[in-house]
Amino acid sequence: MPTGVSSYEEAIGFLYGLQSFGIKLGLHNIRFLLKKLGDPHRRFRVIHVAGTNGKGSTASMIAAILTAAGRKTALYTSPHLVDFTERMRVDGRAVSKESVVQWTHVLEADVQRISATFFETVTAMAFAWFAEERVDWAVVETGLGGRLDATNVVHPELTVLTSIGKEHTAILGRTFTAIAREKAGILKHSIPCICGVERRAAADVIRSTAKSLRAPIRWSTAGRVVLRRQDIEHVHLDVDGPYGRWKNLEVGLGGKYQIKNVRLALLAVHVLNARKALSIPESAVRTGLRRVKELSGIRGRMSVVHRQPRILVDVAHNPDAMRELAAALRAMDLKRLHVVFGVARDKDVRSMARALKPCVVDVMIVAARTPRSVPAEELLAIFHSMGIDATVARSVEDAVRTLRDGSDPTSTILVTGSHFVAGEAVAFLEGREYLTISQ
Repeated sequence: MPTGVSSYEEAIGFLYGLQSFGIKLGLHNIRFLLKKLGDPHRRFRVIHVAGTNGKGSTASMIAAILTAAGRKTALYTSPHLVDFTERMRVDGRAVSKESVVQWTHVLEADVQRISATFFETVTAMAFAWFAEERVDWAVVETGLGGRLDATNVVHPELTVLTSIGKEHTAILGRTFTAIAREKAGILKHSIPCICGVERRAAADVIRSTAKSLRAPIRWSTAGRVVLRRQDIEHVHLDVDGPYGRWKNLEVGLGGKYQIKNVRLALLAVHVLNARKALSIPESAVRTGLRRVKELSGIRGRMSVVHRQPRILVDVAHNPDAMRELAAALRAMDLKRLHVVFGVARDKDVRSMARALKPCVVDVMIVAARTPRSVPAEELLAIFHSMGIDATVARSVEDAVRTLRDGSDPTSTILVTGSHFVAGEAVAFLEGREYLTISQ
């Protein structure tokens, strides 16, 4: 590995090289790095978000609302879509390349000394930058699981659990209860938790964990929601529940699956206001939800990245997420899509393909430029066995170019299956470089 990092390219080369250390669950390394930095994670207030699906959108909504309320708010999410700098933001502004170089240089020797992983190093970098920026709040998304995730060194004002599904089962466990136990590891003694988990077995584990920690728990699943109207880029809702009564809320993200995330964000604000941790007015909630893309930087959730033909990018990457995406597309009468699809090795491909099938005209199968990708020929066999018209493209770029240039201007193209496939597509369409990463 290089020493004396002095450019963004060198910094990214060093950081991406840390992927060779793989994933190491545990808090020893991150505590060591943060102590060396003066424990920057203790200099701001934290909302900690975990879950299988929805945590990125929920975290982004909460951060956008806090920013709209005038609080200087950091947001830490992963993975990024196109560029590394997207992982850490303040009031929607991505970290500068200069800051990435600065903090990589500061961390480099200690990271090498203890063989810290990519995610441990980046988490330490994010917290150091947030402290340097003197943020008031940080909304922090877990990387993997919760209990032993590097982000679980924080002392939050609130924890949020979005959903529990079967993903990363080799690490987190093969049952909903085992996975719930790991994700509930972010709960802290006497610190309130809000929860959107619907699966009963998983919810029971979370309820039991909260009780043992005397952590007050509130469920966002209670109440009533009316979907007034929706399009690809917005939903308009009436909601009434433990988070109050809201008429005609406009949310700047498309897809009715965002309803669950909106309820979590509203309940988070309600709980923080009730505890006097914050005082967020209704106007800030409405502005934050309406301008969530601008104020948080979120992308890749039914994002329109090209207009004629219309190209949508969505990072749905497991069966639950794909079912939610397919239902949202059908609700908007988008049922004859040309799809670019690629997926990581640890996913249930058949269930994902089954969810997509009712919406699909044809599929171009791709393998993203990451070792975790399922080979395209293997995916092709699965899609053909399910009666889905599919062909293999040499790359994400080739697939998107072929469909963009060869489709009727009124067509809709969907790129989905993984963050990596989505990221490569966006990078190509925006004329940007895409560097391969697996975390």
